[in-house]
Amino acid sequence: MSASTARLDASQGFDPGLYNDDLRPVEAEERNWTWVNYTTVWMGMVHNIVAYVTAASLLSLGMSAGQAILTVITANVVLILAMCANSVAGAKYGLPFPVLIRAAFGAKGAQVPVIVRAAVAMFWFAVQTYAGSVAINAILGELIPGWKSLDSEFLGMGLNNWLSFGLFWILHVYVINHGMSRVKFFELWAGPLVIVMALVLVAWAISKANGLGPLFEQPAKVHGAAFWALFGTSVTGLIGVWSTLVLNIPDFTRFSRSQRDQVIGQTIGLPVTTVLFSLMSIIITSGTVVAFGKPIADPVQLLIAFDNPWVLIFGGFALLVATLSVNIAANVVSPAYDLVNLFPRRLNFVKAGVISTVLAIVFVPWLWFDDAERVYNVLNVIGGALGPVAGIMLVDFFLVRRKQYDLASFYTRDGAFQYSNGWNARGLLALAVGLVVGLIGHVVPALDGLNDYSWFIGLAVGGAAYYVLMKPVTEMVPPEQRIEGRVDHEDVAEAGLAS
Repeated sequence: MSASTARLDASQGFDPGLYNDDLRPVEAEERNWTWVNYTTVWMGMVHNIVAYVTAASLLSLGMSAGQAILTVITANVVLILAMCANSVAGAKYGLPFPVLIRAAFGAKGAQVPVIVRAAVAMFWFAVQTYAGSVAINAILGELIPGWKSLDSEFLGMGLNNWLSFGLFWILHVYVINHGMSRVKFFELWAGPLVIVMALVLVAWAISKANGLGPLFEQPAKVHGAAFWALFGTSVTGLIGVWSTLVLNIPDFTRFSRSQRDQVIGQTIGLPVTTVLFSLMSIIITSGTVVAFGKPIADPVQLLIAFDNPWVLIFGGFALLVATLSVNIAANVVSPAYDLVNLFPRRLNFVKAGVISTVLAIVFVPWLWFDDAERVYNVLNVIGGALGPVAGIMLVDFFLVRRKQYDLASFYTRDGAFQYSNGWNARGLLALAVGLVVGLIGHVVPALDGLNDYSWFIGLAVGGAAYYVLMKPVTEMVPPEQRIEGRVDHEDVAEAGLAS
């Protein structure tokens, strides 16, 4: 019986602090996500207000349309390579991220990267919910007399925006109330709807400019070294948008019918769809320069600029569906599994998802989100923080374990991933090294140029440090004592190499 097909259940003596129904391996008969599901999930995640603004803001930062497209393509080529690589283990074993990460950090040590990743996902939930609430507020302000007068400020937002924020939050809870099955169904139609709206706006932009040519003739404001510095920051920032998904993509691929399904679906859904959507947002924003004399990167303000209630209603509905789609798939699923992993005896997926949406509010994005330069700085910090975890996961699975895990060890306190009382000091040290090197530019002004590539640096340094630190352990254990590529903890201890 292979590790990837072994059936596990709690009767095998698994620790209830490590195992429950949401954390168990997904059985072969339950893996029914096809490439179509992965394509539509990514379409739903890519087509959202924040992604639109992020791509369109490249023009506001001084890039030409051609430079902006080159930046988006570069970021997404890197993303799909990392995403598909980190998807393999999830699809093979049916395990979510917070379980897989135990192999590198230990059953207890894994909680460190899990908490970091959960916090980042909650941060993004807050950002997306705020972006969606702004759209709701703007639409209601145009349609309901007196709505705009409800502007008495409380904790940085007007009452009308708080009401919009609360309404949008309730919509999230409604969708996640039936778990991953409802998420799958919702994503199936949400993504294509947004494409329709974007295509309508693209047609408008081309019509206004009398063709594509004038849209791409807008000159760049940055050249030479200044462009390449902005290029590095922007690529890292665009990767930062999806850096949480690079880690928790196993939460989705654990349901994949095959490796082929997840690879094809993600390749169509992520780079192809992202580049097309970004191209659309750049064309539309270039069209606003022609039509209104200035770039309008915010799609809500663009809809308002049309001064047509039907355009506002249809466009606003599409934007809300898009934002709801990405928020549930990218920013509720991941922290939900993380919280279940932290409290497996008390939480299930639905309860944990609701709790994560409440905790997310502490990030108060309405106080800082309107500054494009600040947004990219935040994205770079996120990339620098999560890059080392991605590097360690990839190195552990492909180089240290040689793509083989012992399933039972993920759920017991005396298995291969127990290390020293549940902590792998080598993994945590590698993470610390990656974090310091990846983020040092934010602390040492002389090294601030490193910030432009924080995700890449963190991934490379964290992964390399982990490989170097773990290599003596794997070499000292005789091959005949290794079980399916894993290192047995007792053998490591006997070799005098236990952490």
